[in-house]
Amino acid sequence: MKLGLIGLGKMGGNMRERLRNAEHTVVGYDRNPDVSDASSLEDLVAQLEAPRVVWVMVPSGEPTRATVHQLGELLSAGDVVVDGGNSRYTDDKLHAAHLATMGVGYVDAGVSGGVWGLKNGYALMVGGEPETVAKVQPIFDALKPEGDSGFVHAGPVGAGHFAKMVHNGIEYGLMQAYAEGFELLEAAEVVEDVPGVIKSWTHGTVIRSWLLDLLVLALEADPKLADIRGYVEDSGEGRWTIEEAINHAVPAPVMTAALYARFASRQDDSPAMKAVAALRNQFGGHAVTKVAKGEVENPA
Repeated sequence: MKLGLIGLGKMGGNMRERLRNAEHTVVGYDRNPDVSDASSLEDLVAQLEAPRVVWVMVPSGEPTRATVHQLGELLSAGDVVVDGGNSRYTDDKLHAAHLATMGVGYVDAGVSGGVWGLKNGYALMVGGEPETVAKVQPIFDALKPEGDSGFVHAGPVGAGHFAKMVHNGIEYGLMQAYAEGFELLEAAEVVEDVPGVIKSWTHGTVIRSWLLDLLVLALEADPKLADIRGYVEDSGEGRWTIEEAINHAVPAPVMTAALYARFASRQDDSPAMKAVAALRNQFGGHAVTKVAKGEVENPA
């Protein structure tokens, strides 16, 4: 099968390679001409034969919206656009409706696998009409892990990205639990081999997982994680997960706490905790730690 692939970064570039290894033809486009097979979106579309399938793998939000709208002007009835980025599921409904006016199909694909997907395959959560998904199925089959697992047609347009959003919310919680366990082990003097303990958990325990395996790899490279600053961004999907939990009145305390922990990681000196310290001092006379003379408070 022949596929157009827009966005050849860490994920997109590896996906192109995996598809080519499976003997699919991939015409890739990227703003970086050194990795691109086409000089423009127009050139990419021209290199494909109808009915075309074009997979978009660019950052969510305006970059994806602009790309989808431009493709709508270039593609023809019967073609299909796949959004494989981390778009919000509400955007999918708008994209599908817009492309439908041109007769172009739309599929949203939540993709998980990171930089390891080239070797291990990608978990794929897909939303769209069955006949539209069927047009892309050979590509899904090549990208997913070997065997019968790793792919799901989750439902109509939006279902794939909604499923991926919840997946990433769960990921936030799992990572936070492992991180807190690591910190507690480090803080307790009774444990002398923290990396060894965590590595022992990867065999036979109920908390073993691929994420735990990745933590072991990180600790093998830097046992104290001394070279890494404890500053963590969020991609947006954690926030969307919490918003949807609120919208559906679903309690999500673990994922919410994990998101807030990321916010806290970006504060050199938390204003909220300053207020807590001040209040403890006011009502109980508890000591506070003063900013040292000459010390820059909350440096930019």
